[in-house]
Amino acid sequence: MRLALYQPDIPQNTGAALRLAACFRVPLDIIEPCGFPLDDKRLRRSAMDYGGNCDIARHTSWEAFMKALRADPAQRLILLSTAASVPYADFAFAPGDTLLLGRESHGVPPDVHAAADARVRIPIAAEVRSLNVVMAAGIVLAEALRQQGTFHEKTTL
Repeated sequence: MRLALYQPDIPQNTGAALRLAACFRVPLDIIEPCGFPLDDKRLRRSAMDYGGNCDIARHTSWEAFMKALRADPAQRLILLSTAASVPYADFAFAPGDTLLLGRESHGVPPDVHAAADARVRIPIAAEVRSLNVVMAAGIVLAEALRQQGTFHEKTTL
């Protein structure tokens, strides 16, 4: 299981995603370009001391990310999208899944949406637009790990 951020544009959310990935012991893919320098002090502050506990892979482009992903046929790309028809709790996650999160400001473009092997959504109230991207990641990642039986108790490394 992995998390992937598509061209993130808010450093605080990227820092929170680093913390989430570190706490759940899943690798984090960052697909560039980002809307901020990756060494931005706000990113470091948001990640606190968790960044060193996270396996981070930086990809210079969407194409570079897809080349790395498709090198392993067991990996599936699962897009979290408000436009998806399948609720995340009804989806059967697999160990090789990468959960893809869109940009906070624009989501993902149509070609990225089309490249996903599956798309899932979090049901929310009709009168609101969406959850924070990292909050959504935490909800879906917890369910995916629960299904795989790998939702860890607090342990030391």
